[in-house]
Amino acid sequence: MTIRRNAILLFSKPPVPGLVKTRLSTIKDGWYTPEIAASLYKCMLLDLLEITCDALADLEAKQAAKRRPGDLEDIYDIFISTTPAENIAVMEQVLADAGPWPREFTVISDSGASFDEHYNHAFEQVFERGCTTILSYGADMPTLEKFVVIEGFEKLQRLCDLEGGGIVLSPDQQMGVSLVGWTKDTRIDHSGVFYNPDGLTVLPAYIQKAAANEIPALYLPAVPDVDTMLDLLHALTLMEAMEYCARFESITVPSRTLAAVRELGLEVIVPPNELRDSREGIDD
Repeated sequence: MTIRRNAILLFSKPPVPGLVKTRLSTIKDGWYTPEIAASLYKCMLLDLLEITCDALADLEAKQAAKRRPGDLEDIYDIFISTTPAENIAVMEQVLADAGPWPREFTVISDSGASFDEHYNHAFEQVFERGCTTILSYGADMPTLEKFVVIEGFEKLQRLCDLEGGGIVLSPDQQMGVSLVGWTKDTRIDHSGVFYNPDGLTVLPAYIQKAAANEIPALYLPAVPDVDTMLDLLHALTLMEAMEYCARFESITVPSRTLAAVRELGLEVIVPPNELRDSREGIDD
């Protein structure tokens, strides 16, 4: 039986105060201490890993049910890329303290003089380890749903059948991307994507690179991340909806993040909307 290796590549700093989610803290324009912001990020990271593990378990079961003798078998690895190299041990300890986990995680470090170079270095390392596809994302998306991960790999595996491969991407809520990945044979990298010198944001920068090289791109549902206080308020409404809906369908609820936000007493209070269009002549 032929085996194809696929990789989740999660980019994450260790949850150290002052190093992560500073826009949620008083270091910038957030409400919380750096310690609380880092704690929130840790909850997001662990929730995201749980969602990822559950998604891969569902995907493996789905593919096993369809597989016939002699068919290609897909296996899935989870890599967590951090920086600098000395933070590998820090991240490994965070994961060990939160375990046990249903899957193994491999922690690597990425390096470079820019975001682009860091991302390129991480992708290169994972492909060098024998993986055929990579689906990458950050650790600040507690409302990621399992079906997005599953769809991402199903589309990547379709692209493996095309000469020259292709990319998949999921937008975030602010012109960036939440998930992006491609096959090993795809002639594309992250150069010029982050802090684009032409003023492009991340999503159109990837699309422009794909179009310039006539690389197929497949679209994934948008997934919001959490950078600002407004993002966190939005995430709270989504997490509460997910918690209720999980009674009726298979959803992995980001329970750590939801509990932490509730403990902080965060509530979504929206003033009455006085900017609506006139209802005169419509309502009685």
